[in-house]
Amino acid sequence: MRYGEILNYVGGKFTKINNDHISVYCPYDGSILAEVEFASVDLVNVAVENALLAQNKWKKLTYKKRTEVIFNLRDLLMKNSERLSTCIHLENGKTIDEANADVLKAIELCEFAVSIPALISGKTQFVSTGIEVREIVSPVGIVASITPFNFPLMVPMWTIPNVLVTGNAMILKPSEKAPITASILAEILESAGVPEGLFTVLNGGKDIVEAICDHKDIQVVTFVGSTQIAESVYKRSISSNKRCLALGGAKNHILVTDDINPISVAKEITSAAFGMGGQRCMAASVVLTIGNCEELIKEIVQISTNMVCGKDLPPLISTENVEKIADYLKKSSGEILADGRQSKIEGDANGYYIGPSVILYDSYSKMPKEEVFGPTIEIIKCNSLEEAIEYQNMSPYANGASIFTESGLNASKAIQSMSSGMLGVNIGIPVPRDPFSFGGLKSSKFGYGDISGYDSIKLFTNIQKVTTKWDAKDKKDWAS
Repeated sequence: MRYGEILNYVGGKFTKINNDHISVYCPYDGSILAEVEFASVDLVNVAVENALLAQNKWKKLTYKKRTEVIFNLRDLLMKNSERLSTCIHLENGKTIDEANADVLKAIELCEFAVSIPALISGKTQFVSTGIEVREIVSPVGIVASITPFNFPLMVPMWTIPNVLVTGNAMILKPSEKAPITASILAEILESAGVPEGLFTVLNGGKDIVEAICDHKDIQVVTFVGSTQIAESVYKRSISSNKRCLALGGAKNHILVTDDINPISVAKEITSAAFGMGGQRCMAASVVLTIGNCEELIKEIVQISTNMVCGKDLPPLISTENVEKIADYLKKSSGEILADGRQSKIEGDANGYYIGPSVILYDSYSKMPKEEVFGPTIEIIKCNSLEEAIEYQNMSPYANGASIFTESGLNASKAIQSMSSGMLGVNIGIPVPRDPFSFGGLKSSKFGYGDISGYDSIKLFTNIQKVTTKWDAKDKKDWAS
């Protein structure tokens, strides 16, 4: 095993409790990378006790002192970028280039976090003669983030820097399928100067998630994963009077008008659909063509059938995920124009591979509404832009939606009418960059606000209002 035993990180040290272990597998060849020890509910309680003590001291530091740690973190992420990229590549299955992008985004997230002190200044106003009201922005306390396998560094880093800068403690529960990166991140945070107990990593499954949702001293829970579990985590967390922002799945739609360049747009769409093997909540899933787009469809199919697993396409995270995609194709009522089950494989035969698929439906109603979460494009031909917009609005998910067009009028109509939280024009994956926030709508998100950027500050802080009377002689009544 390359990474040996992965332990929970509690109270500033890796802690062995002789609990259950599971194996962590490499998607490229099925080999065992590590054995991860699960936390217990008792360890969750110990972690919270340590976090409370550490956060009580941390919140009293100046913003300058706290941001110094994030400056150090950024520097250490850069110095450890190759180590992190290699780990992400092996445990997640991303290509090295995709893993490098994960690390670079984590570094960028630190850069936004250090700007928070300039954004978080409270407001002061004399609201009446001799009466001053001012706002104090204060930390909530302990934030717990439950993160998925597909971005083992970037998604935790959506919250960690912002949570720490705003004066909170942080508990991370990574996916049990990809926990190694979180263990390395704990080491890096310790080297950056994060105090003992302020940052915690708890490995485990459903019981640990439930313990986090239920714990009275955890004030905020964030979650990224499937819609079904996101809704469950949200309901359980708010029943314990917590703030919760739970991000779920998606089935992102791309509208295409017939005035585009079919070759360049086909490359954009297939890259957006098949990058990371389609295992991302912003992957392009559904293509709605408007007018004569036969050349575009032909080009998408050609690119898809020519892709080789292990060379052009990374593996999926597990054999279960491969089987799920194969079953989806088997049950499809559409016309399969490219079949990923028949794709060539250039790599270890034990790798978790399935190739790109393209399915054409003769009506939107026949396409399943569920998220595929794999290298699959589904195409529906539309008679008009209005019909395509109507179909996009019918989706229960609303993470991302884009339009490819040369018409400014068509772009404007689509942007004003599509119902997703992140919209794009001539871009396959419309993810905003910081300081703008990541977040969808409808069943892609449970809770209010977004998880990163500007909006995350409200999630991780409280606003206290202080009213002060300075001139008693002018005082006539409470409102004067």
